[in-house]
Amino acid sequence: MAAVASLAVTVTVEIATGVTPHLVEAFARLIPQLSKSSPPPTAGELAEMVTSPAVDLLIARDGDDVLGSLTLVVFRIPTGVRAWIEDVVVDGGARGRGVGEALNQFALDLARAKGAKTVDLTSRPSREAANRLYQRLGFVPRDTNVYRYSLEA
Repeated sequence: MAAVASLAVTVTVEIATGVTPHLVEAFARLIPQLSKSSPPPTAGELAEMVTSPAVDLLIARDGDDVLGSLTLVVFRIPTGVRAWIEDVVVDGGARGRGVGEALNQFALDLARAKGAKTVDLTSRPSREAANRLYQRLGFVPRDTNVYRYSLEA
């Protein structure tokens, strides 16, 4: 666990090891703040993430209050172990208090411990505060194109 004190909030980051009604409720609150087009995960979907050997679902808390989450995916490819950070979300009431930084730093430390050579993420340009945070943490823009192919009808 990592703890960061900031603006009278103590942020504790942990890896989710089980799914509780409280966690399901937290994602029902957080995911709409991240994406208007994606529904929050069900308890079963959260359980699938929590039990996946490739996924670490990180939860930031202040006591029992869930302030945010981050999904770290670590996987082996022919050129080495890689990691992706996905779906970073901090509750609107907790933004600017170090929650995103604590989540990302925990994820970077965990990816390093798992042998990852790099950690990638994407962030929309409109998320200016998030982009400033990523750059402050040492992420650098890559000279690449990001493509997406939708498999949904």
